[in-house]
Amino acid sequence: MNSGLDSSLFDNGSSTSGNLSSLVVQLAGYLNSHIVEVILREHAFKSSVDQHTGSFYNASVPSSLAGMKLSLVRLQSKTLWEEGANFSGFSIHPRTIPVPYVERINIVYYDLGNLSSHYFNISGYYLLTSVIGFMVYDAPSNISTITSLTKLDLRPMGQPISVEFNNLTEMVKGRITKTKCAMFDENGNVSFSEMRFPNLCYTRNYGHFTIVLPQEARKKRSIWVFVAKGFVIGLFGVASVALVGWMVLGIFKFKKRCDMERAAEEGEVLGSVMVGKSKMPVAMAIRTHPVFDEGTSSPEFV
Repeated sequence: MNSGLDSSLFDNGSSTSGNLSSLVVQLAGYLNSHIVEVILREHAFKSSVDQHTGSFYNASVPSSLAGMKLSLVRLQSKTLWEEGANFSGFSIHPRTIPVPYVERINIVYYDLGNLSSHYFNISGYYLLTSVIGFMVYDAPSNISTITSLTKLDLRPMGQPISVEFNNLTEMVKGRITKTKCAMFDENGNVSFSEMRFPNLCYTRNYGHFTIVLPQEARKKRSIWVFVAKGFVIGLFGVASVALVGWMVLGIFKFKKRCDMERAAEEGEVLGSVMVGKSKMPVAMAIRTHPVFDEGTSSPEFV
């Protein structure tokens, strides 16, 4: 089935080379995409047997898929056209129709969580978010088997579908140009698009979506982080040495002052006088009385 992907939003992925490694990578992506689809489809519909149109259901997943989130919503195609749909980070704007057209549709939403890198991996890129996505199926009145459900495309006649990532863990503001939106189609092919906003991607059909960062960009960032940490540690070391030196100098001055005070207490006690606003030490004035020889008298001052 044609994915219906708008080339103006996503650039075409690199063409498959003829070597074996490229073939293996493409085959692995194809198998993983279909494995995820089958697992999620079965658990979503088994958990919503008595689902009502317009209701949003959280489906249960087995313990082997712990960490995954799975939900399902059933809508009338008329409602989708008139009002659109907004669920779990996906905004489908009005004037969107299913192709081929059916009266009611089931939209299966999922978040692969910590299992994202197990099913999807892009050589040369790091996943900055978990892989999220949605699939669209018809919703007939009577479902004989899950495998009988028809998978549908979505065709927005107006604005594209927006995908918002609330679990973005490594976004650096002002460096949006280094991150990219990545989309895996049902055949396992990956397409990239530039990010217009820090946590938003756009598409015109269902698929698996994530935000990635080239490994080279992350390595450069790691080097700068290492340099910054080294600078901070070095600055802290210099400050610590200066603090210790200041404390040692203070202790030395205090000890010297104590020694001087002790020496002063053991020696002659000096008096003090005020000279201006300063207090200065001065020796006590002790005058020795003169002794005169016999037959002489003390001088008289007229």
